[in-house]
Amino acid sequence: MSVKRICLFDVDGTLTRPRQKIDNDFLEYLRLLSKKIPLAVVGGSDIDKVLEQLDLNLKDGMENVENHFIALLGCCKISACDLFEYVFAENGLFVAKKNQQFPTATIQEVIGEEKLQEFINYCLHYLGNFIEFRKGMLNVSPIGRSCSQNERNEFVEYDEKHQIRKKFIEELRKRFPVEKYGLHFSIGGQISIDVFPVGWDKRYCLQFLEKDDFREIYFFGDRTFPGGNDYEIFEDPRTIGHRVTSPKDTERELKSLFG
Repeated sequence: MSVKRICLFDVDGTLTRPRQKIDNDFLEYLRLLSKKIPLAVVGGSDIDKVLEQLDLNLKDGMENVENHFIALLGCCKISACDLFEYVFAENGLFVAKKNQQFPTATIQEVIGEEKLQEFINYCLHYLGNFIEFRKGMLNVSPIGRSCSQNERNEFVEYDEKHQIRKKFIEELRKRFPVEKYGLHFSIGGQISIDVFPVGWDKRYCLQFLEKDDFREIYFFGDRTFPGGNDYEIFEDPRTIGHRVTSPKDTERELKSLFG
């Protein structure tokens, strides 16, 4: 019996440019590739943003994506079910497999309201950060996720020079030791920091692939350096890690592997 294989993709910097929509030609290539090997996607963002970036557009007027995910798939330009075997949002805290959605846990349940509020208050005080509260994580951004593209570009350049996020993570690790708070911090995308319970990085999604007997999991990600939000899953022995630098690079890597 042949080994079950699957390609698992990060979103930002891998399938799309940061916070941009996927290129139509690349999307068409993925659709052709999905006939050769199953595809899956894992993103740190919530399901709304994952679908938006992959150009799986939703029907106007439909809300509450998590509760109506399966119904919405039929309204997309390209059905997620046709393209991806699995869609993992928030590192796998939201899971959709074809026509099935799995129950999820929340960060409040694991960390507790009191410790979570303490952490939020500290972040708001430290440089006036913006916080996006998700089901399985907090996304902390010094500039705010609603910034313009020009503001984003300016922050990226400033952060590369002054290491704002790296220094902030160092402060957070001192202020909120893992032994007491059980939190993990990683650089997420271009402008933010992801905060989640230890063990809730992108490796969280691998349990669902293992249950379905996938033994060759090809992972493609761009932030595979220590401290990046692709690092743990890239280094995990259950995956065959491929470091990429852009969607074009991902496509080249896929063509060299699978044609």
